[in-house]
Amino acid sequence: MFTAKPWRAEAVFFFVGAQALCVFIGILINSCLLHAGVGGFKNLDDFGPILIGTLTFQGATWPLIFVFFWMQNISLRDGLGLSKKKLALAPLLAVGTLVFVMPAAGALLKGSAWLMGKIHWKTQTEEAVRMITSAPSLGEQIYLGIFAVILAPVAEEFMFRGVLFTFVKQCGFPRTAWIGVSLFFALVHADAAAFVSLFMLALVLTWLYEMTDSLAAPIFTHALFNAANLVVLLKYGPQ
Repeated sequence: MFTAKPWRAEAVFFFVGAQALCVFIGILINSCLLHAGVGGFKNLDDFGPILIGTLTFQGATWPLIFVFFWMQNISLRDGLGLSKKKLALAPLLAVGTLVFVMPAAGALLKGSAWLMGKIHWKTQTEEAVRMITSAPSLGEQIYLGIFAVILAPVAEEFMFRGVLFTFVKQCGFPRTAWIGVSLFFALVHADAAAFVSLFMLALVLTWLYEMTDSLAAPIFTHALFNAANLVVLLKYGPQ
C-alpha cells in the first residue's frame, strides 16, 4: 500500500458520485441532441454521441483525479505512485507483460467468439470499435486513437485499480476487490465476445498494480494493449 493510503471514504464516495453524475449528464446531452436531430447526432453510430460519451466518462475522470487527491491532501505523484524509478521501469514491465497477454487475449477472444457462435448468440461489437473502423474523417480517427491510447488507459486505471480495487480491498474484501472489480471492468466495455479476455486483462493489470505499488505499469500496459489492438483493427478490421 502507498504511504498516502488508505483512501478516505468521503473522497471515494465523492469520486464515484461525481463520475456517475458526469455519465448521466452525457446520456442526457446525447438524448437531447439525438432527439433534436443536430448534425453529427443523427443516430448512436455518429461521432457526436461517441465524443460526448467519452468526454463525460473517461474525459471527466481526468479533472476528478486532481479533486480526489486534493480531498486526500496528497500530491498527484504520491497518490499514483509515480516515483522516477517506477516510471522508468513501467514501459519495460508493460512490454514484457504484453508478450504473454496479447496471445492469451487473442486466443480467449477467438474461443469466446467460436463458443458464442455455436450457441447462436449474436454478439455486438463494442461501440468504440465500430467508430474507429467506420470513422469518415482523419480527425475523428486521430481523436479515437488518442482516446484509446491516452485518455482511456489513464482514466480507467485510476478508476478501477486506483480507487475501486484499493478501496474494496481496504474495506477488508481482497477477493471481491480482485474478482468483482475485474468483472466490472470487463462489463463496462459492453463486448460479450471480449468479456473473458478483458477480465483476464483486468486481473493482469491488478497484479501489476499490486506488484509495483504504482499505477504507472498498469497505465503503460493498458495503453500498449489498446495501441496494439488499434493497429490490428485498422489493418485487418474487426476480428
